[in-house]
Amino acid sequence: MFEQNPANRASSRPAQRRGTERRRAIVDAAEALLVEQGYEGATLKAVSERVGIPITSVYHYFSDRHEVEAALLRRHIGKLDAIVAALLDEPGPPTLRDAVDVVTDALLNYFRSHRDCAEVWFSGRSERIQELVHEFDRVQGERLHTFLMERQLIVADTPSIVLQLSFEAGNRFFDVAFRAVPTGDDVVIDEARRFITAYLETYSAPPAVQD
Repeated sequence: MFEQNPANRASSRPAQRRGTERRRAIVDAAEALLVEQGYEGATLKAVSERVGIPITSVYHYFSDRHEVEAALLRRHIGKLDAIVAALLDEPGPPTLRDAVDVVTDALLNYFRSHRDCAEVWFSGRSERIQELVHEFDRVQGERLHTFLMERQLIVADTPSIVLQLSFEAGNRFFDVAFRAVPTGDDVVIDEARRFITAYLETYSAPPAVQD
């Protein structure tokens, strides 16, 4: 009785498709501006000019620049999640130090290859961005906790918060590294490796006894 007329449904599809395409174009424009001009240059006004639409039209799809940044960051988080998952699906590094290096290298290479992601991750830090980053830390911490437990690299009663804190500490080091140098300061990154490895080694499992 209250079903929408099929003709009305059909007519709404092009509008929905245009809306999806417009949102994608706005996020793509923000991505390009972040790469070319950095965080300060990727304003909504600059985005609207890049897309070729009035800024009032941008506000029709996103309430502010932070929503645009969140949409962009979700893209990258999906890719980063897949990268870490693939790394930890492999036979894996034999020591805690190796595990820290593998994950650190993967994140570092990604941020260096995707300046737009680094600009939002380390320069944006609106409340919404912080929520997304903290959720990423939580998910990856749980994943790495499972990985290290399964390979008996940490003691069986190691709380999962240990790995989440390791990711959050790593994020802080990365934040300092990328604020100091656009491509990430290697000295700071090396300190991150030492800091996190030393922390995790306080939970390292004793070596297996050989028969």
